[in-house]
Amino acid sequence: MIAVRKYFGTDGIRGRANGTITPELALKVGQAAGLVFQRGDHRHRVVIGKDTRLSGYMIETALIAGFTSVGM
Repeated sequence: MIAVRKYFGTDGIRGRANGTITPELALKVGQAAGLVFQRGDHRHRVVIGKDTRLSGYMIETALIAGFTSVGM
Protein backbone atom coordinates (compact mmCIF):
# COMPACT_ATOMS: atom_id res chain seq x y z
CA MET A 1 0.00 0.00 0.00
CA ILE A 2 1.27 3.47 -0.89
CA ALA A 3 1.60 5.93 2.00
CA VAL A 4 -0.44 8.81 0.58
CA ARG A 5 1.00 11.64 2.67
CA LYS A 6 4.53 10.50 1.93
CA TYR A 7 4.19 11.06 -1.83
CA PHE A 8 1.37 13.54 -2.46
CA GLY A 9 1.77 17.29 -2.02
CA THR A 10 -0.69 20.07 -2.76
CA ASP A 11 0.13 19.91 -6.48
CA GLY A 12 0.35 16.15 -6.94
CA ILE A 13 3.05 13.59 -6.39
CA ARG A 14 6.32 15.15 -5.29
CA GLY A 15 9.81 13.71 -5.39
CA ARG A 16 12.86 13.13 -7.50
CA ALA A 17 12.41 10.93 -10.57
CA ASN A 18 14.20 7.60 -10.25
CA GLY A 19 14.56 8.40 -6.55
CA THR A 20 11.27 8.76 -4.73
CA ILE A 21 9.26 8.55 -7.94
CA THR A 22 10.16 5.23 -9.50
CA PRO A 23 8.55 3.52 -12.48
CA GLU A 24 7.10 1.00 -10.02
CA LEU A 25 5.44 3.77 -7.99
CA ALA A 26 4.02 5.40 -11.13
CA LEU A 27 2.71 2.00 -12.24
CA LYS A 28 0.94 1.50 -8.89
CA VAL A 29 -0.53 5.01 -9.03
CA GLY A 30 -1.79 4.28 -12.56
CA GLN A 31 -3.38 1.05 -11.39
CA ALA A 32 -5.05 2.67 -8.39
CA ALA A 33 -6.31 5.64 -10.40
CA GLY A 34 -7.42 3.33 -13.20
CA LEU A 35 -9.61 1.36 -10.81
CA VAL A 36 -11.25 4.59 -9.63
CA PHE A 37 -11.66 5.93 -13.18
CA GLN A 38 -13.56 2.81 -14.27
CA ARG A 39 -16.67 4.16 -12.53
CA GLY A 40 -18.84 7.22 -13.07
CA ASP A 41 -20.08 9.24 -16.03
CA HIS A 42 -16.63 9.77 -17.54
CA ARG A 43 -15.27 6.28 -16.98
CA HIS A 44 -12.29 5.07 -18.94
CA ARG A 45 -11.11 8.62 -19.67
CA VAL A 46 -7.86 10.05 -18.44
CA VAL A 47 -5.52 12.84 -19.52
CA ILE A 48 -1.84 12.75 -18.61
CA GLY A 49 -0.18 16.15 -18.51
CA LYS A 50 3.58 16.45 -18.26
CA ASP A 51 6.45 18.74 -19.02
CA THR A 52 9.25 17.91 -21.44
CA ARG A 53 11.88 16.77 -18.95
CA LEU A 54 13.20 13.31 -19.79
CA SER A 55 11.76 11.88 -16.57
CA GLY A 56 8.25 12.84 -17.72
CA TYR A 57 8.38 10.21 -20.45
CA MET A 58 9.36 7.50 -17.96
CA ILE A 59 6.53 8.47 -15.62
CA GLU A 60 4.02 8.75 -18.48
CA THR A 61 4.77 5.25 -19.81
CA ALA A 62 4.59 3.73 -16.33
CA LEU A 63 1.22 5.42 -15.71
CA ILE A 64 -0.08 4.15 -19.05
CA ALA A 65 1.08 0.63 -18.15
CA GLY A 66 -0.78 0.91 -14.84
CA PHE A 67 -3.97 2.15 -16.51
CA THR A 68 -3.97 -0.53 -19.17
CA SER A 69 -3.16 -3.31 -16.70
CA VAL A 70 -6.50 -2.66 -14.96
CA GLY A 71 -8.53 -2.37 -18.15
CA MET A 72 -8.43 1.31 -18.98
